[in-house]
Amino acid sequence: MGESPENLSNEQILQHLRELESRIARIEAHLEIPQSTSEELPESPSAPTIAAEDDEELELQVGQNWFAKAGIVGLALGIAFLLTLPYDSLPSYLPSLFGFVLVGGIFFLSRYWKESFEQISRYLLGGGLLLLYFATLRLSHFTSAPAITNPGIELALLLVVVAYNLSVSFRRKSIYLTASHLALGYLTALIGGQTFFVLAVLTALSVTVVFFTLKFRWNSLLATGIILTFMTHFLWTANNPFFGNTLQFGASPQIHLAFILLYTVIFTGAALFRSRDIPENFPVILNTVLTALFGYSLFGLSTLVAQGISIPAWHVAASALFLVLSIVFWIREHSVYATFVYAIIGYTALSAAIVAQFPQPDFFVWLCWQSIIVVSTAVWYRSRFIIVANFVIYLIVFIAYLSTAGAVGSVSVSFGIVALLSARILNWQRDRLELRTELMRNAYLASALLFLPYALYNSVAPHFVSVSWLILAAFYYVASRALRSRKYRWMALLTTLLTILYVFIVDLTTVDSVVRIVSFLVVGSVLLTISMIYSRKRQKTSPKPNADESTQRTI
Repeated sequence: MGESPENLSNEQILQHLRELESRIARIEAHLEIPQSTSEELPESPSAPTIAAEDDEELELQVGQNWFAKAGIVGLALGIAFLLTLPYDSLPSYLPSLFGFVLVGGIFFLSRYWKESFEQISRYLLGGGLLLLYFATLRLSHFTSAPAITNPGIELALLLVVVAYNLSVSFRRKSIYLTASHLALGYLTALIGGQTFFVLAVLTALSVTVVFFTLKFRWNSLLATGIILTFMTHFLWTANNPFFGNTLQFGASPQIHLAFILLYTVIFTGAALFRSRDIPENFPVILNTVLTALFGYSLFGLSTLVAQGISIPAWHVAASALFLVLSIVFWIREHSVYATFVYAIIGYTALSAAIVAQFPQPDFFVWLCWQSIIVVSTAVWYRSRFIIVANFVIYLIVFIAYLSTAGAVGSVSVSFGIVALLSARILNWQRDRLELRTELMRNAYLASALLFLPYALYNSVAPHFVSVSWLILAAFYYVASRALRSRKYRWMALLTTLLTILYVFIVDLTTVDSVVRIVSFLVVGSVLLTISMIYSRKRQKTSPKPNADESTQRTI
């Protein structure tokens, strides 16, 4: 009795396979079929062997790579701290000279061990480049009697070292070396501190980041560069508090605002000019969001704390820039996310300009009319995201207006008119937006249905409220005939019902008797007219009875 398959060992299975192969070979020889040479089946390693190999590989990884990294970092930090000691009893150039000698030795060992200890060789190179920067920095810092007292010479030397280190990073194609030496470049900008030096260095580093990103497709480096650029600029505008200075905002020249926008344009280039085979994936979208949010957040904060500047003018300029970028993304690649992000930031900047330019509550009306611009551009972008976001902002603006305006005036009618116009634009271009439902259009119409009666209630004299609502209902009915839209007929009916309730609840008890009589007469006449119109319409749409039915009815 043969063994069950579950009880067969690996060796038994291989033995059966070899016997089967031998039989097939004899059959091929009998049929004179050319035999193909095949290697003997390799022995499958057992599970304990695989586990042992994995453990050994992990042990080698820890011992060879991790310990090497930690050891080089420890040595580099120890030597860097050694170089920062004052050494007042020694000539001021000796610590730096000692550092340069060490760097030369490290570079020699890195080259000598390039073949035999490849991992250690690479880590030594990185540590040597780092020490080269600190040895150069030691020439003018960490001592009361520096070897170089001219700040311009020291900054020039530091920039040369950073440029050399980045060139080595470029040749080695190492993202870690590149990121670390870019960080040293940003540190150099803060060390300089002078306005045009800081702005020029940050601009150059931004261009470098974009160059490396496009060359090697390092999206993580781009994210790092975006954060470091805007963070360094922020620290500089705060008077370099980490360098022992008093925290202070608003003292930077106005020109730095333009450079914040310039950084934004530069980093946007990484997404605009990326290779065509790179889709708008998550890393690209993330870097787009970081660029827009960090750029405008720093810009907005800087304008708030600045003194003697035209906030509306600067924010209009920022709005124009972000909207242009959104248009470029849409024209170039029909980008969904980048177009949305830059457009929303552009509209936000325009809103900030409006709030800064007009007094409260007037700016609420301008913000309301801005909604028309947003809806119109969203139709062109085919962006449902912008449509939904704009409606939410529209509601927030209206609620804020009601909460802060005190007395609601006639300008509140603008909110209802804007809702009607927005709904009309969405209906006009619904095919372009590819809207499968009319949810947003109905939301705008519902807003108009509520906002316009409320605005008229607060705008006209109390004894004319019911009349103004009837006029509004008549407008809806005329619009329904002109546009052939049943939605406006329902709005006319609902507004009329609201008028009836108002007349019987409010006008009956509060207004003057003469006004009360006029209100009832007008409302009654309008209701009878509407009833006659619908009766006529039912007669036209109902099927006509035939002759036999007419005769039977007569009998």
